[in-house]
Amino acid sequence: MGNSPEEEYDAFLEKVKRTIYVDNLSPQVTESVLKAAFNQFGNVSSVQFIPNYFESKNMPQSALVIMENPKQAREIIGQMENYCLMILGMPRPVRAQPAKVEMFDDRPRKPGRKIVCRWVDPTEPDFEVAKKIKNLVRKHAAEASLVLEHQRGEEEKLANQQSETLKGHYRKYELLDSVLDDGTAKHLERYYNMKLTD
Repeated sequence: MGNSPEEEYDAFLEKVKRTIYVDNLSPQVTESVLKAAFNQFGNVSSVQFIPNYFESKNMPQSALVIMENPKQAREIIGQMENYCLMILGMPRPVRAQPAKVEMFDDRPRKPGRKIVCRWVDPTEPDFEVAKKIKNLVRKHAAEASLVLEHQRGEEEKLANQQSETLKGHYRKYELLDSVLDDGTAKHLERYYNMKLTD
């Protein structure tokens, strides 16, 4: 026997409380990467990426990370206000906040809610208001696209800086390793009359 619409909606609201909305993710981030990153803080039940139908595929993306319980979700959001999320060993400027009902494309219909749609005739007083809203939405979409493009550029710059830093550290490690392997360290130890420890 199936659940009533009220029970189904209550279960959905409980899921919303356990969910973290994560924004400004790099396009390279996969479900397994997000799970590994958030499993450091608790148990991830599932990850659902939010498709962006208005922007190109190289734009930062968003996801809904569903945790085991609401307490874990709240604690993670609190932690991420002060600390960067580590993804693939590198800090990323990811934003996290509590999920909202409207973010779920599979949300059930709220019991008792009724939606009515109708065409607005050009002679009606609401027509001009609707036209202004339509123009504002287009303007907002253009501004949001520009901001996202800027964020993507910043993300690429950060990724390149971190990659160069990693390469520099690795070159230093290789240099130190070669000094120890080719006998230069032993020669310097004798020359300066010092004792090297392992």
